[in-house]
Amino acid sequence: VFLALGWACWKTYLGRPEPGVRASGMGVLGRGLINSRPAEGVSVLEANLALVKRYSDSKANRRNTLVLQANLANCLVNVGRQDEALALRRGIHAECVALNGVSHEATISAGSNLAISLDCAGLWDESQSLIRNQLLPAARPLLGADHRLTLTLSQNLVGVLLGNPKRTRDDLLEGEIIMQDVVQ
Repeated sequence: VFLALGWACWKTYLGRPEPGVRASGMGVLGRGLINSRPAEGVSVLEANLALVKRYSDSKANRRNTLVLQANLANCLVNVGRQDEALALRRGIHAECVALNGVSHEATISAGSNLAISLDCAGLWDESQSLIRNQLLPAARPLLGADHRLTLTLSQNLVGVLLGNPKRTRDDLLEGEIIMQDVVQ
């Protein structure tokens, strides 16, 4: 359904002279392609990102650009271009920190996506450090221990601890304790 809506938006707004309207149609189409046809989605999302960057400079549009970049990173992951997605997610997180500070839900969410990419790239120590030293300390007081994002970060930390081939017995015990806290 989302893909059909995306194609309809694209056909409707293609000939419009306003770049914002065209960009909206391209954005909907790109999001529809992320999971169903990611190779095509990459092309659409890259073109959409270029269009938005060309015609916008405001702070609100910087936030919109971050969302578009996040969609592109997700699409890149789906086509196996992990290194490009990791580089993009590093930039997204850095920009979120610059725009919003560390203790903001959008920054924490971008950091969570970065931590997942780091884990997938085998950069377990960096992922663990990001979650443990920056994301969880920001998420707990801001969102609360029972918030979906805080719980996801805890679960991701356990995944990093257990996925690291250099894990120690202490890492396994810490993972068990964290999961017990999450379940309760």
